[in-house]
Amino acid sequence: MANINVENAEDLQSQIEEVEALSSIYGDEWCVIDEAARIFCIKITDDIDHPKLKACLQIILPPDYPSTAPPVYQINAAWLRGLDRMALSNSLEELYVENAGESILYLWVEKVREFLLEKARCKDIKLPSIKHGGTITDRRSTFQSHLAPVVTPGQVRMVLDKLYENKKIASATHNIYAYRIYCEDKQSFLQDCEDDGETAAGGRLLHLLQILDVRNVLVVVSRWYGGIQLGPDRFKHINNSARNVLVQEGYTFSLDEASKAGGKSKKSKSKKIK
Repeated sequence: MANINVENAEDLQSQIEEVEALSSIYGDEWCVIDEAARIFCIKITDDIDHPKLKACLQIILPPDYPSTAPPVYQINAAWLRGLDRMALSNSLEELYVENAGESILYLWVEKVREFLLEKARCKDIKLPSIKHGGTITDRRSTFQSHLAPVVTPGQVRMVLDKLYENKKIASATHNIYAYRIYCEDKQSFLQDCEDDGETAAGGRLLHLLQILDVRNVLVVVSRWYGGIQLGPDRFKHINNSARNVLVQEGYTFSLDEASKAGGKSKKSKSKKIK
């Protein structure tokens, strides 16, 4: 019991020193809600002089922080929802894991500020045009593809957020996606994918984009499960749905066009965002 008290005393001293440092760094942005209960908050903006986005990070420091427990936190911001909220929460939790046992609040505050800066920049970027492909239905499962030209990961998030505003798309059993962005300065690709519960589907979709050598494009395939398992056919439908919308929007040849082209080389295609 004595050891627990000593550890708690050390944690409390670390908390006091951390709070004093934060109060000194952030001034009026730092707020004490209930010192006895160890509840604090900090107001964070993307720009002090001309803020576009604001958030309030509320913190509760448990007795065994920082030695063995993380702070309890809540991010209050009306604009923060869906994928953005999840991404920011994941970033804070990853930071804690990387710095377990150490004071983490300053790193958290700056991570939130960094997130706000990136989000503010995205607000100045026009939402890319989103195109929708036809549907493929097999044994009551329906597949539909969606495509948008993208040149930054921020645009990928913008398009996904916009798609999920559609209740039908948001209610799909799976929304599998993959994207490829060509970075001219590094002469390399920035690419990623998401299974959304359909194991290996995202990787297969990204592989299709790689084989077709398309760039600066995001493809999402929504699947509404009909109650009958399709086995490997589901992957065929996902890839066919994706290929169809890529052909529809001029990113690649149809199978008939490819066979007519014979041995002629194909150039990778991309589209500029207007």
